[in-house]
Amino acid sequence: MKMSICGAPCCWGVDDPKNPYLPPWQRVLKEAGLAGYRAIELGPYGYLPIDAEAVSAELERNGLAIAAGTIFHDLLDPANQESVLKAVDDICALITDSRLPRLPRHEGQKFPTPYMTVMDWGHDERDYAAGHPDRAPRLSPEEWAGFMSNVRAVCERANAHGVRPVIHPHAGGYLEFEDEIAAVVRDIPYEVAGLCLDTGHLYYSGMDPAEYLKKYADRLDYVHFKDVNEAVYREVLGEHIRFFDGCGKGSMCPIGTGSLDYPGIQKALESIGYSGYITIEQERDPRNADTSLRDVAASVEYLKRVGYNI
Repeated sequence: MKMSICGAPCCWGVDDPKNPYLPPWQRVLKEAGLAGYRAIELGPYGYLPIDAEAVSAELERNGLAIAAGTIFHDLLDPANQESVLKAVDDICALITDSRLPRLPRHEGQKFPTPYMTVMDWGHDERDYAAGHPDRAPRLSPEEWAGFMSNVRAVCERANAHGVRPVIHPHAGGYLEFEDEIAAVVRDIPYEVAGLCLDTGHLYYSGMDPAEYLKKYADRLDYVHFKDVNEAVYREVLGEHIRFFDGCGKGSMCPIGTGSLDYPGIQKALESIGYSGYITIEQERDPRNADTSLRDVAASVEYLKRVGYNI
């Protein structure tokens, strides 16, 4: 059983491709390689160019492959579906292009990389309630059914390209809390999509990461790691603030410096026989990206020190 660590552009503050302060994508790939990663996620649609020749050259220059593409859109509004499915097509065409470097498939890994992480985003009424299961509005049964129809269409489009979709519960979207995770597992069959569980989002939203990794072991294809600065987290929970604005204040921190028990998480993953890739994330304001290399390198070194494979 092997677990290998990857990176993500959000560690450089890349979550909204329209943010004017984003660092150049070439710098992100360079620093990911310097930090010791062998793979990185594509990041939000529109950040890295949909240009296999250019992306492949930069990946090879930095010793990287792509671990996953990302759909991070409003998946509730059916009016968005055409543009979302176009993004799925573009991303899948890029990440399956034969010119891109490939990650090896670990023994016991259920599906090969690159994956497609599928996340809902773009609803103020949920964004301002991130981390508050008692406060966040829920969808009606009819609205949930429409939401699941949209999610399933995204997953089926990725499958048509030969890319494994993994549904990612994310703070601030309509798939965040334990009741919503249970409902998506009920409504989206495993043959259509697996789960990508994120330790930081689980913790942020009131769940124990080790417990939920074990609870959904039979649906778990991919894992994200992040850590939470408890003092800042408690502060932002007491404010009327969007999730990423809280990240801009420092609610996420390098792995090993926050509240999450990573030796315990390692034991949980070992107990379920998880074999595959794990992506480190540390959301931040991109205007603070000058400390990204330092922080991601510290996260990598901490995980190596407590026994994770790179």
